Formats: sequence, C-alpha cells, structure tokens
Amino acid sequence: MSSASNTLQPFHLAVPVDDLAAARRFYGGLLGCPEGRSSAEWVDFDFFGHQLVAHLDPSGRARTPLYNPVDGKDVPVPHFGVVLEWDHWHRLAQQLREAGIDFGIEPGIRFAGQVGEQATMFFQDFCGNALEFKAFRDPSRLFAK
Repeated sequence: MSSASNTLQPFHLAVPVDDLAAARRFYGGLLGCPEGRSSAEWVDFDFFGHQLVAHLDPSGRARTPLYNPVDGKDVPVPHFGVVLEWDHWHRLAQQLREAGIDFGIEPGIRFAGQVGEQATMFFQDFCGNALEFKAFRDPSRLFAK
C-alpha cells in the first residue's frame, strides 16, 4: 500500500513475555489496552487500535536491547510504540510517572518550535521489551523532513 493512502491499517506485533498475568497488568491495566483473544500461551491486546500479542516465553532469557545514540540519549533497539494525540500523550506520561515507571528516556519535547516537534518517552515493560510513545504537536508533520 502506498504511503500516500489516507487510511491507516492496524499493525500486528508479537512480543515475548515470561508472565501472562504480568502482561495483563501492564498492557491491560497500566496502559489500558483491552484484552482480545487468549490461550494458555498468549494474550492479544487492542494496543491503541493495533494488535499486540504477548507470547509466553517461559525460558526467561534476558532481553537486553542494543542502544543507538540519538540527540545525546541512548535509544533502545528494538523498540515499539504508538504516536498518540498531543494531550493523550501528556496524560499517559503523567499516569506512568504516578505509577512509578522507570523511564529509560524521560518524557520530553524534541525539536521544539521546529517542523518535527514531538513529545517522546521510552520505558520498558516488565519483561524488558522497550517501548516509545510519541506525539506530534502537528500530526501532519509525522514524516516531514
């Protein structure tokens, strides 16, 4: 599908977790993602309109991300997340602070007053999967150069 399309299609992403109950608390409880289908080995969530599946990996292998320097900060790779509306992002950042989330990169504004002005924050789920949530002051500038 062309990037010129005005209709966003939901993505599907599967991530490993070592505890499905903890996945339900984190994604369902803390982030407010409604639960969909599930089995003894996986749970899917409505991740802001997208399908996120937490697959049980009982091995408990350490999930240590790599880091790339971006604007003087260490950005974890891989990571995933969503682009929220500006006010929703700020409400979520406050909710996460109140919940005591340990941010890898604290909520903040990048490119203030520039074309790509955006709010961004990085944190990990209980199992070491890195997430980034961002918002653009002007959503039409998502891919602007």
